[in-house]
Amino acid sequence: MATRIRLQRHGRKGYAFYGIVIANSQAPRDGRFIEKIGTYNPNTDPATVELNFERALYWVMTGAQPTDTVRSILSREGVYMMKHLLGGVKKGAFDQATAEAKFEAWKQSKAAALSAAKLKAIDAKKAVGKARLEAEKKVNEAMAKALAEKKAAEAAAKAAEEAAKAAEEAAAKAAEQAPVEAPAAPEAPAAE
Repeated sequence: MATRIRLQRHGRKGYAFYGIVIANSQAPRDGRFIEKIGTYNPNTDPATVELNFERALYWVMTGAQPTDTVRSILSREGVYMMKHLLGGVKKGAFDQATAEAKFEAWKQSKAAALSAAKLKAIDAKKAVGKARLEAEKKVNEAMAKALAEKKAAEAAAKAAEEAAKAAEEAAAKAAEQAPVEAPAAPEAPAAE
C-alpha cells in the first residue's frame, strides 16, 4: 500500500479549506483516509496551517510521500528540517541536543522573517492608504477650487446684475427728478 500525505478539500465553492491527511494513494481525494494530521486554510493572509508536528514527522520518516503542496507546507513548518537533522544524528554527525538547538534557532529565524514580512505588508498597506488619502485630498481641493470659482462667478454676475438694476433705477430717478420743461409754443407758420 502506497501511503500519501495529501490535502482533502472542504468548504464551499470559492472558499476552500483543506485537511492534511494520510491516505492510500488509490483512495479518492475526499474519501477514506488513515489519519488527519492538520488543516490548511489558504483564504487567510498569510495562509493558516495547523499541524500535528510529531505525527507529520513520524509519517515522513516512515516513507509517506507528500503531494507538492503538502511538501511545501511541511517544509515551511519545519518537518523536513527536523528530518534532515535527525538524519545527521543517526549518522553521528552531532547529538540530539545539538539537533534540537539547531532546530530552535531555525524556528526563531523563521518567526523573525515572518514577523518582518508582516510588518512590511502592514507598512505597504499604510503607504497605499496614505497615497490614496493624498490623492483624495488633491481631488477635494480641486473640486473646492472649482466650486469657489463658480460661486465667485455667480457672485460677480449677481453683483453686475444688481449694479445694472441700480443704474437703471438711478437713471429712472434722475429722469423723474429732472425739471419738466414746458412744452414749446407752436411755431407760427411762416408767411410766404
